[in-house]
Amino acid sequence: MAKTVVALFLDGWADWEAGPALAGLREWLGGAEVTAATLDGRPVRSIGGLTLQPDRTLGDLDPLAADMLILVGSDVWWQQGPLSPVTAAVQARARAGRPTAGICAGTLALAQAGLLDDRPHTSNSLQFLTKYAPAYRGQAHYQDRPSVGDGQVITAPGTAPIAFAATIFRTLAPEQEETIAQFEQMFALEHKSA
Repeated sequence: MAKTVVALFLDGWADWEAGPALAGLREWLGGAEVTAATLDGRPVRSIGGLTLQPDRTLGDLDPLAADMLILVGSDVWWQQGPLSPVTAAVQARARAGRPTAGICAGTLALAQAGLLDDRPHTSNSLQFLTKYAPAYRGQAHYQDRPSVGDGQVITAPGTAPIAFAATIFRTLAPEQEETIAQFEQMFALEHKSA
Protein backbone atom coordinates (compact mmCIF):
# COMPACT_ATOMS: atom_id res chain seq x y z
CA MET A 1 0.00 0.00 0.00
CA ALA A 2 1.34 3.44 -0.93
CA LYS A 3 2.21 5.83 1.88
CA THR A 4 0.51 9.20 2.30
CA VAL A 5 2.61 12.30 2.86
CA VAL A 6 1.63 15.89 3.60
CA ALA A 7 4.25 18.57 2.90
CA LEU A 8 3.57 21.95 4.51
CA PHE A 9 4.88 24.91 2.52
CA LEU A 10 5.10 28.50 3.79
CA ASP A 11 5.86 31.56 1.70
CA GLY A 12 9.54 31.65 0.81
CA TRP A 13 9.90 27.86 0.99
CA ALA A 14 13.30 26.48 0.06
CA ASP A 15 13.06 24.76 -3.33
CA TRP A 16 15.82 22.21 -2.72
CA GLU A 17 14.68 20.97 0.68
CA ALA A 18 11.54 18.98 -0.15
CA GLY A 19 12.32 17.90 -3.70
CA PRO A 20 14.51 14.84 -3.03
CA ALA A 21 12.15 13.45 -0.38
CA LEU A 22 8.93 13.98 -2.33
CA ALA A 23 10.32 12.84 -5.68
CA GLY A 24 11.96 9.81 -4.07
CA LEU A 25 8.79 8.76 -2.29
CA ARG A 26 6.78 8.96 -5.50
CA GLU A 27 9.35 7.63 -7.98
CA TRP A 28 11.45 5.07 -6.13
CA LEU A 29 9.58 3.96 -3.03
CA GLY A 30 6.15 2.83 -4.14
CA GLY A 31 4.42 5.93 -5.46
CA ALA A 32 3.49 7.79 -2.28
CA GLU A 33 0.42 10.00 -2.39
CA VAL A 34 1.73 13.51 -1.72
CA THR A 35 -0.48 16.40 -0.62
CA ALA A 36 0.90 19.95 -0.69
CA ALA A 37 -0.60 22.10 2.05
CA THR A 38 -0.33 25.73 3.10
CA LEU A 39 -1.71 27.37 6.21
CA ASP A 40 -4.49 29.24 4.42
CA GLY A 41 -4.86 27.43 1.07
CA ARG A 42 -3.33 30.30 -0.87
CA PRO A 43 -0.42 29.79 -3.26
CA VAL A 44 3.07 30.39 -1.85
CA ARG A 45 6.22 31.43 -3.66
CA SER A 46 9.56 29.67 -3.24
CA ILE A 47 12.94 31.29 -2.73
CA GLY A 48 13.62 30.44 -6.38
CA GLY A 49 10.45 32.20 -7.54
CA LEU A 50 8.24 29.16 -8.18
CA THR A 51 4.59 29.44 -7.21
CA LEU A 52 3.12 26.41 -5.50
CA GLN A 53 -0.64 25.92 -5.70
CA PRO A 54 -1.56 23.84 -2.64
CA ASP A 55 -3.93 20.90 -2.66
CA ARG A 56 -5.34 21.71 0.80
CA THR A 57 -5.00 23.89 3.86
CA LEU A 58 -3.40 22.42 6.95
CA GLY A 59 -6.66 22.98 8.85
CA ASP A 60 -8.62 20.87 6.32
CA LEU A 61 -6.45 17.85 7.03
CA ASP A 62 -6.71 15.34 9.84
CA PRO A 63 -3.29 15.75 11.50
CA LEU A 64 -3.11 12.00 12.12
CA ALA A 65 -4.19 10.77 8.70
CA ALA A 66 -0.91 11.03 6.78
CA ASP A 67 1.91 8.56 7.25
CA MET A 68 4.36 11.50 7.30
CA LEU A 69 4.12 15.27 7.77
CA ILE A 70 7.04 17.23 6.30
CA LEU A 71 7.72 20.82 7.39
CA VAL A 72 9.67 22.51 4.60
CA GLY A 73 12.07 25.31 5.52
CA SER A 74 11.16 28.98 5.08
CA ASP A 75 12.19 32.21 6.77
CA VAL A 76 8.57 32.53 7.94
CA TRP A 77 9.29 29.89 10.60
CA TRP A 78 11.71 32.20 12.41
CA GLN A 79 10.16 35.52 11.40
CA GLN A 80 6.69 34.73 12.77
CA GLY A 81 7.55 32.40 15.63
CA PRO A 82 5.27 29.55 16.68
CA LEU A 83 2.31 28.93 14.37
CA SER A 84 -0.44 27.49 16.58
CA PRO A 85 -2.08 25.25 13.93
CA VAL A 86 1.29 23.65 13.23
CA THR A 87 2.12 23.27 16.91
CA ALA A 88 -1.22 21.55 17.52
CA ALA A 89 -0.76 19.23 14.55
CA VAL A 90 2.78 18.12 15.39
CA GLN A 91 1.95 17.61 19.06
CA ALA A 92 -1.09 15.49 18.14
CA ARG A 93 1.08 13.44 15.80
CA ALA A 94 3.70 12.94 18.51
CA ARG A 95 1.08 11.76 21.01
CA ALA A 96 -0.24 9.28 18.43
CA GLY A 97 3.22 8.04 17.43
CA ARG A 98 2.91 9.41 13.88
CA PRO A 99 6.18 10.67 12.34
CA THR A 100 6.90 14.30 11.48
CA ALA A 101 9.95 15.64 9.65
CA GLY A 102 11.37 19.16 9.66
CA ILE A 103 14.25 20.54 7.63
CA CYS A 104 16.10 23.83 8.08
CA ALA A 105 13.77 26.36 9.72
CA GLY A 106 11.02 23.72 9.74
CA THR A 107 12.89 22.28 12.74
CA LEU A 108 11.89 25.40 14.68
CA ALA A 109 8.25 24.27 14.67
CA LEU A 110 9.33 20.96 16.21
CA ALA A 111 11.44 22.75 18.84
CA GLN A 112 8.66 25.22 19.65
CA ALA A 113 6.23 22.33 20.12
CA GLY A 114 8.60 20.64 22.60
CA LEU A 115 9.32 17.65 20.34
CA LEU A 116 13.10 18.16 20.45
CA ASP A 117 13.45 18.52 24.22
CA ASP A 118 14.12 14.85 24.95
CA ARG A 119 15.26 13.16 21.74
CA PRO A 120 18.31 13.27 19.45
CA HIS A 121 17.93 15.89 16.72
CA THR A 122 19.73 18.36 14.51
CA SER A 123 19.01 21.65 12.72
CA ASN A 124 20.90 24.43 10.98
CA SER A 125 22.88 24.80 14.24
CA LEU A 126 22.32 24.67 17.97
CA GLN A 127 22.55 28.46 18.06
CA PHE A 128 19.80 28.67 15.41
CA LEU A 129 17.42 26.65 17.62
CA THR A 130 18.20 28.55 20.82
CA LYS A 131 17.89 31.93 19.09
CA TYR A 132 14.61 31.36 17.26
CA ALA A 133 12.84 28.86 19.54
CA PRO A 134 13.05 30.35 23.05
CA ALA A 135 11.02 27.48 24.56
CA TYR A 136 13.54 24.91 23.25
CA ARG A 137 15.10 22.78 26.01
CA GLY A 138 16.83 20.03 24.03
CA GLN A 139 20.39 21.36 23.91
CA ALA A 140 21.79 18.18 25.51
CA HIS A 141 20.29 16.08 22.69
CA TYR A 142 21.52 18.20 19.77
CA GLN A 143 23.74 16.40 17.24
CA ASP A 144 25.76 18.11 14.53
CA ARG A 145 24.86 15.61 11.79
CA PRO A 146 23.25 15.80 8.31
CA SER A 147 20.02 14.17 9.52
CA VAL A 148 18.73 12.63 12.72
CA GLY A 149 15.62 10.50 13.13
CA ASP A 150 14.21 8.26 15.81
CA GLY A 151 11.23 6.87 13.92
CA GLN A 152 8.95 9.63 15.19
CA VAL A 153 10.78 12.91 14.57
CA ILE A 154 13.20 13.55 11.71
CA THR A 155 15.38 16.66 11.51
CA ALA A 156 17.99 18.04 9.14
CA PRO A 157 19.73 21.31 8.31
CA GLY A 158 18.84 22.99 5.05
CA THR A 159 22.17 21.86 3.62
CA ALA A 160 21.26 18.15 3.82
CA PRO A 161 18.18 17.43 1.67
CA ILE A 162 19.50 14.04 0.52
CA ALA A 163 20.23 12.80 4.06
CA PHE A 164 16.83 14.18 5.13
CA ALA A 165 15.11 12.28 2.31
CA ALA A 166 16.96 9.05 3.16
CA THR A 167 15.95 9.30 6.82
CA ILE A 168 12.31 9.80 5.79
CA PHE A 169 12.58 6.80 3.46
CA ARG A 170 14.05 4.62 6.22
CA THR A 171 11.19 5.62 8.51
CA LEU A 172 8.43 4.93 5.98
CA ALA A 173 9.96 2.03 4.04
CA PRO A 174 12.68 0.30 6.07
CA GLU A 175 12.23 -2.84 3.99
CA GLN A 176 13.57 -0.94 0.95
CA GLU A 177 17.09 -0.39 2.31
CA GLU A 178 18.74 -1.48 -0.95
CA THR A 179 16.82 1.15 -2.93
CA ILE A 180 17.50 3.80 -0.28
CA ALA A 181 21.24 3.05 -0.36
CA GLN A 182 21.20 3.33 -4.17
CA PHE A 183 19.45 6.72 -3.86
CA GLU A 184 22.19 7.95 -1.50
CA GLN A 185 24.97 6.58 -3.73
CA MET A 186 23.49 8.19 -6.83
CA PHE A 187 23.54 11.65 -5.27
CA ALA A 188 26.93 11.11 -3.64
CA LEU A 189 28.52 10.78 -7.09
CA GLU A 190 28.45 14.56 -7.45
CA HIS A 191 30.94 14.87 -4.61
CA LYS A 192 33.46 12.22 -5.72
CA SER A 193 36.78 13.61 -6.81
CA ALA A 194 37.44 13.51 -10.54
